Amino acid sequence: MGKTAVKNRIGIIIATKIEAEPFISGLGLTAAETRPVRTWSGDRIVLAISEIGKANAAIATAHCLETHRPSLILNFGAAGAADPKISIGDIYHVDRVYELDRPQMTQPSMPVIHKPDILKGFRRASCGTGDRPALETHERAHAAQFADIVDMEASAIVQACGLYGATCHIFKVVTDTAGCTVRDIIRNMLATRHSLFEFYRDRVAPLL
Repeated sequence: MGKTAVKNRIGIIIATKIEAEPFISGLGLTAAETRPVRTWSGDRIVLAISEIGKANAAIATAHCLETHRPSLILNFGAAGAADPKISIGDIYHVDRVYELDRPQMTQPSMPVIHKPDILKGFRRASCGTGDRPALETHERAHAAQFADIVDMEASAIVQACGLYGATCHIFKVVTDTAGCTVRDIIRNMLATRHSLFEFYRDRVAPLL
């Protein structure tokens, strides 16, 4: 990293305020910045709301690393099920990210692959990231050729952390399956967001 990381400081990247609210209240964070990225901070945590999409996620991650200098980045958020056996409410530790809308130069039939860091003891899944939401059944079927779940930020967060030499862990809660509407997704995000924070508090945080 360009600047020395602050030992034991943790950066959390979450796409939307809806998902972030249990983390902000549960960790007692206070608003810190509104531009260029909305952030909240506490004793050893800075939380950034990236907004949706790869470019936004990369900007938020880079800003967090440059300005607040955490020693590691965590990404928590919603994901869709590509594998039909996966259920809404399931939480996974992502061990591989396929950038679905960015083909490899030497093998165009394969998406670029990113590898986040892994903590032991969690149920794992691969994630496919793309800027276009995969809502329809045929879009989920295409993603399922490579990944178990789908999102719109993970690949950018992992790539940004790699450029800065920062540790990066990705955790996703499943909020939708093929055919869900945007209204369904928002309803399920509201229903699962507290369990995702509790998962961080009870299972992830003690390991950090």
